[in-house]
Amino acid sequence: MLTGKKVLLAITGGIAAYKAPLLLRELSTRGAEVRVVMTSNAARFVTATTLETLSRHPVHSDLFARDPAFSVLHVGLAEWADVVLIAPATANVLAKASHGLADDLLTTLLLSTRAPIIAAPAMEENMLRHEAVVANSALLKERGWQWIDPVEGELASGASGVGRMVEPEDIAQRVEAFFAPGDLVGRRLLVTAGPTVEDLDPVRFISNRSSGKMGYALAQRAQERGAKVFLVSGPTQLATPVGVERIEVRSTLEMQGEAERIFAEVDGAILAAAVADYRVAAVAAQKIKRGDGARTVELIENPDIAAGLGARKEGRTLVVFAMETEQGIERAREKLARKGGDLVVLNNLHEEGAGFAVDTNIVSLIDAEGAVVTLPKMSKLAVADHILDWVRDEGGPRS
Repeated sequence: MLTGKKVLLAITGGIAAYKAPLLLRELSTRGAEVRVVMTSNAARFVTATTLETLSRHPVHSDLFARDPAFSVLHVGLAEWADVVLIAPATANVLAKASHGLADDLLTTLLLSTRAPIIAAPAMEENMLRHEAVVANSALLKERGWQWIDPVEGELASGASGVGRMVEPEDIAQRVEAFFAPGDLVGRRLLVTAGPTVEDLDPVRFISNRSSGKMGYALAQRAQERGAKVFLVSGPTQLATPVGVERIEVRSTLEMQGEAERIFAEVDGAILAAAVADYRVAAVAAQKIKRGDGARTVELIENPDIAAGLGARKEGRTLVVFAMETEQGIERAREKLARKGGDLVVLNNLHEEGAGFAVDTNIVSLIDAEGAVVTLPKMSKLAVADHILDWVRDEGGPRS
């Protein structure tokens, strides 16, 4: 909980500012004392009256305003805060902050504060991907800013894409986790993520629809909770979570080699990757040309990475994943036993809000004793925390 913590909520001028009252309420419910700073453009989306009522404090926007609580407003707010949360963080404020500009209350106090800063960007996808925004974001991360990446969804333009601010509940949870004691400090974890790719020829390949989001959420939250994380990732478009050591692979054989190498040095592994079960028997050296009629491709079975690690656990914890479309619990239990795992995370591709390339998931956790815990639909970051809670409680460091 955030009891006793002082959160300075900075709201900038994006459409996601309409979520600010809900975020403020989430933070307050968790026990935080919240003060609000708004830019002039933020006031076009949400009113100070609402925020003052919810926070029980004046809302600040004027750099030169007087406040009896602080002799110099920007200095007083900067020193008061235990954390500065910018939500939404627009491209404009990221640019100003990365270059040290200070032309209003928010940017001035950002130069003054020594509190940690958490940014939750929100903008149209083309803006988010622009090289200037990417460069500014990278610079701020290098300076130690924490980041809550935007998610995919409907944007203000009516288009669908990446750039939507994470929901208030998830942001509040991330702030809460920032202050939580590192319950995984001292743990070393291997996480696999994303698809693997099996080449047919120099142009074509066989793969699957995995985006890597579940594995990356696990790596991110494990690192934030204090673990040393090694992320073995197939090809994805996702940014490496801050502080995580990422090892990029392409094929199942490459993932097997890296996973086995790292497994010897960690306390446990969470295998969230969607690994190709088969590979091409003979990869063509040149592009396969169109021919007459059907063409046959011979596939051979790939090694079972999870089963291989399960056979050599030696006190390590092994979490595996199962995606099923029917008889889920029964098949997940069989998979857990066959692979020698300690926990299997089951989801169903046919359930809305679960599966590939979405930011939510619906899973059941099934342990080696057969106990089943089914979770409601929630963000993949929240699912990651439930899995990591189990790892924390059931899979301690090796002696």
